[in-house]
Amino acid sequence: MAMSGGRDDGEPMMEMNVTPLIDVMLVLLIMFIITIPIQTHAVKIDLPQNATVPENALDPVKNRLTIDAAGTIYWNGSPIDKLVLRQYLDQTVQMTPEPELQFEPDQSTRYLVVDEVLAIIKRAKVTKLGFVGNERYGGVF
Repeated sequence: MAMSGGRDDGEPMMEMNVTPLIDVMLVLLIMFIITIPIQTHAVKIDLPQNATVPENALDPVKNRLTIDAAGTIYWNGSPIDKLVLRQYLDQTVQMTPEPELQFEPDQSTRYLVVDEVLAIIKRAKVTKLGFVGNERYGGVF
């Protein structure tokens, strides 16, 4: 076996031997990994409860869905959240005949809120949807 101790001209090697440095770094890395406490990450979620829909909340002919300037969603004049909205829409889609949904967002409502509500309506597969109050937007554009 041949071993190299330098160049042929007799001068010593000028490169640093990094093998011990790498060994020490790997040992330190393993020590840090072992000594770091295991992080327990918990996300608290409030799961929805099976809520029964009041009988008078759903109109068999037409239901009015409005959003005020603050982004509060109203179903036939009663404030609701997005989960209850989805439950109401699922129940109206199953009615025969399907009642008309009249959608009326306030003109100063943020677009993000209106877009989220429209996405919920689309996911519920509502087929009878009407926009109320479009004449207010005539001078805006």
